[in-house]
Amino acid sequence: MTEQNKKLLASILFLLISFVCVAQEPPPPSTPPVGLPIDGGVLFGMIFALFYGVKKLWSKKNKNY
Repeated sequence: MTEQNKKLLASILFLLISFVCVAQEPPPPSTPPVGLPIDGGVLFGMIFALFYGVKKLWSKKNKNY
């Protein structure tokens, strides 16, 4: 199979898949999911990731010398 045939086949499949995706009906509207807000968890995760990244960079810098 030549490179041009592969590109043509990929283009046709992409086109057909996009038609199938458009033809589907959207799900019925539902109530929002019940759960806890993630506001505090995101802030804690960002702070933890910042400290972890600084620690890794610091240890990598000290290891090279």
